[in-house]
Amino acid sequence: MKLVLLTIGLLALAFAGIAIKIWTQKDGKFAGTCASQSPFLNKSGEACGMCGKLPDEQECRNETSRLQ
Repeated sequence: MKLVLLTIGLLALAFAGIAIKIWTQKDGKFAGTCASQSPFLNKSGEACGMCGKLPDEQECRNETSRLQ
């Protein structure tokens, strides 16, 4: 029973941390969420599949992808 309560408590803490991060970010968005931002995930320099942003660009090209 202690393990179940500890697990639920840790999950609640993780969700609270994510909620606080979203709440403190401008417009509730995470910065750099495109895969093209990570050199580990995008070694060939391809554009983001969701918004079309290239690795050297700062903002998403597609405004609607930011809302999703």
